Amino acid sequence: MPRNTIKQEGENMSSLQAPKAVVMIRPWRFHPNPETADDNAFQRESPHPETAVAARAREEFDRMVEILQSHGVRVHVFDDYGEHETPDSVFPNNWFSTHPGGHVAIYPMYSPSRRRERRNDVLNMLKSEYRVQDIIDLSGLEWDDLFLEGTGAMVLDHFERVAYTANSFRANPIVLERFSSHFHFEPMAFDAADRTGKPVYHTNVMMTIGTDFALVASRMIADENRRKEVVRRLEDSGRMIVDLNFDQIENFAGNALELTGTAGRILVLSQRAYDALTPQQIGTIEPLARLVPLSVPTIELAGGSVRCMLAGIHLTRRSSETAGPH
Repeated sequence: MPRNTIKQEGENMSSLQAPKAVVMIRPWRFHPNPETADDNAFQRESPHPETAVAARAREEFDRMVEILQSHGVRVHVFDDYGEHETPDSVFPNNWFSTHPGGHVAIYPMYSPSRRRERRNDVLNMLKSEYRVQDIIDLSGLEWDDLFLEGTGAMVLDHFERVAYTANSFRANPIVLERFSSHFHFEPMAFDAADRTGKPVYHTNVMMTIGTDFALVASRMIADENRRKEVVRRLEDSGRMIVDLNFDQIENFAGNALELTGTAGRILVLSQRAYDALTPQQIGTIEPLARLVPLSVPTIELAGGSVRCMLAGIHLTRRSSETAGPH
């Protein structure tokens, strides 16, 4: 269906793919998580003491919030003082997602420490500030060792209703099918691996879908026919394709997110990711979304980058008279 004919109740179509608001979790006990190290090829140990790492992560986080707000993005910040160990709480996009029409999903997480990141105050804020119709909680599937780690495991095309998903034990096909059924997406799963042959742990390290463009490391998709099909679907949606290489993926160039600010759409990514792009690639993206590089080298030690830090809000905001005080 052509993009300009899609109707979404209460939703501004110009920001359907690129939300105007996000949830971010300020980390207080941040460190690379040993529970997630086995399959996360991006994760690195820090040479600094844990307290210094946590302090640096907070500085990077606060600067990122400041820059996003300067571009007119609404940022809902929650602090993770937690008495329980939640070293990856700075990456909230894995445990919940929001969807036009007032829908929220809660996901089953692989790592026990990451399951403790789910918090009712975030959900209560969403219900008070935005119009939430229902919350679909899939987290009980953890008891059956079935996982789907949100918009890390899936990269969603909100226009074409496609859930692009790299197969891994963090993206179980049974849970993917349930999500797709509830939220009316077509699942498009594929095998993907890095240059060493190690499976990709989260799809959002190799693919970003914006309104008018897509960044994708097509060479990471193992099966040639499936690779062509993924690229064709993206091209058929009318998007410009920016093909990323292995070096760029290893520098988090695939881990970006398009947002809508006061002056139009922006693409937020890490400084490291921006530096890995070629001038030609930047020239392709810039007319479609302003590139906003953010420096988060400490947080990237945990194996995620800027996109992982942002849980986009694809919900209709309540009027100022009825919204809560948050």
